[in-house]
Amino acid sequence: MTATHPAAETGARERTRRAILDAAVVVLAKSPTAPLSEIADRARVGRTTLHRYFPERGDLLTAVARYGEQSMAEAGARADLAAGDGLDAVLRLCQEYFELSDMLTVLFFAAGINDQDICFSDGTVVDAVERGRRDGSIDPELDAAWIINMMWALLYASVDHVNTGAAGRLKVQSMTLLSLRKAIAAQQ
Repeated sequence: MTATHPAAETGARERTRRAILDAAVVVLAKSPTAPLSEIADRARVGRTTLHRYFPERGDLLTAVARYGEQSMAEAGARADLAAGDGLDAVLRLCQEYFELSDMLTVLFFAAGINDQDICFSDGTVVDAVERGRRDGSIDPELDAAWIINMMWALLYASVDHVNTGAAGRLKVQSMTLLSLRKAIAAQQ
């Protein structure tokens, strides 16, 4: 009999946990009240396995919320907010967030997740906005909190627009970035 190496066990365990979280995001984005059995099926695990990782629905929802925070942080890193002028940095961030549309749908609309205290952005976003106000790319009359709230409102409207079938994903992404640019760019 071969002994399983602890690192291999941890890797397999983490892959299973990640598969469950990924499945939860996809399933809950389409049906926020979907049963756990549907999430288990999508993850290709049994319900008992799902319950071993997340004993209650609330445990899974909390983990999805934390996974959302992690996804937002990774999107912020990909956006490279320190590069270029402030306006371009904010637009890159919005585009990266838009790529997480299933996650955003869950965070915005799924009961049990949307009422949790989720940190959507950190100080680097404020720094990028402030840099844009100083470098002349962002309207200095708009404060950072307003701009960040406006970006989130646009993302909310964008996700809803795609989910209701009002327009295709690429069209909505284009309209979102154009709207944000027009709303916050400094007057030329």
